[in-house]
Amino acid sequence: MKVYAISDLHLSGMSNKPMNVFGAGWEGHFEKIKADWLSRVTPEDIVLIGGDTSWGMYLEEGLYDVRSLAPLPGHKVFIRGNHDFWWSAISRVRAGAPDESFTFLQNDCVRIGNYIIAGSRGWTCPGSSDFTEHDRTLYLREGERFRLCFREVNKIRCEGDTLIALIHYPPFSVRQEDTVFTALFEENKVEKVVFGHLHGSGYFPLRCEKNGITYYLTSCDKARFTLTQIY
Repeated sequence: MKVYAISDLHLSGMSNKPMNVFGAGWEGHFEKIKADWLSRVTPEDIVLIGGDTSWGMYLEEGLYDVRSLAPLPGHKVFIRGNHDFWWSAISRVRAGAPDESFTFLQNDCVRIGNYIIAGSRGWTCPGSSDFTEHDRTLYLREGERFRLCFREVNKIRCEGDTLIALIHYPPFSVRQEDTVFTALFEENKVEKVVFGHLHGSGYFPLRCEKNGITYYLTSCDKARFTLTQIY
């Protein structure tokens, strides 16, 4: 069983928001992702999808884009991104899953084999160029949501399990300073962290180490529209 990750697919099957307006590299981006996915992933593998899956505004629009992943192999684990407005009550989102290979996390976790994936959205962190005092309130609230994740982890965790955290926003600024998220990851012995949200040409490492944890930026354009192998 291998673990892959990708984020920020920004699909728009029922909404008119083609991503090529952000540059020629986005032309046919979903076809590039699918080709890579089909060449590497088996039905036993896991694919983590770190938010901003769909531009849809309503549940049926988002689920339309989610269903476009149904022909692709692997256990698919989703979290909500800041643009996933279609993602309403988690019970309704889960009820719309195309099949049992789809898992939607919201401040909780799932076990697949010996892997436990804990997931929540996160928020902009102190030290980021756009961080404001308003952001501080949301940042602390999202920290509490990750505490809920790890409470659920502790209910099912067994010796030998591997814990992965899935978060949409970067869990630190480009300077990799300590945050409420990194403290929780370290306290709960997370091994790998997957995040997305970032686009464009600004620098942020695709992979880095901090206090024994490996962090992966998996926004699809940053990763050249391919999956990142985590394990």
